[in-house]
Amino acid sequence: MNPAMFSRSAISAAGQALRPRRNPLLSPRFAALQKAFISSETRKAIDKAVGTAPVVLFMKGTPETPQCGFSRASIQILGLQGVDPQKFTAFNVLEDEELRAGIKEYSDWPTIPQLYVNNEFVGGTDIMMSMHQDGSLAKLLEEKDVLVEAEGSEASTPSP
Repeated sequence: MNPAMFSRSAISAAGQALRPRRNPLLSPRFAALQKAFISSETRKAIDKAVGTAPVVLFMKGTPETPQCGFSRASIQILGLQGVDPQKFTAFNVLEDEELRAGIKEYSDWPTIPQLYVNNEFVGGTDIMMSMHQDGSLAKLLEEKDVLVEAEGSEASTPSP
């Protein structure tokens, strides 16, 4: 019997040859199956949640007590933009594991927080930050009429 046959390097080399180089379940062929993992009940609940207000944020924690830096940053960005609190709601994904996993599949976005405006997915904190910096978030929120009315604006000024 050859002792080299069972050496660590021989076993390691054999294992390398048998292992696929990438996970076949991550291939596009299985994308449809992965989307099917979210239950229809969870999908309906998320559809309903996304439609509860013009601006919806799925976050870790609450607006008053965010539980991660990205959620805190998202709330700060929305505050700086002047989003009307009457047109905003947030959902704490830490309270419901099914929501936490389901929202990622629903949007096909891997991270939380996630922002929706008028039922459309906008993005996570990185996208919000970029849009905030280039002015496109302000434009989107103004177009969707979700900002607090400025004092002295035409809408609040009585006509003669």
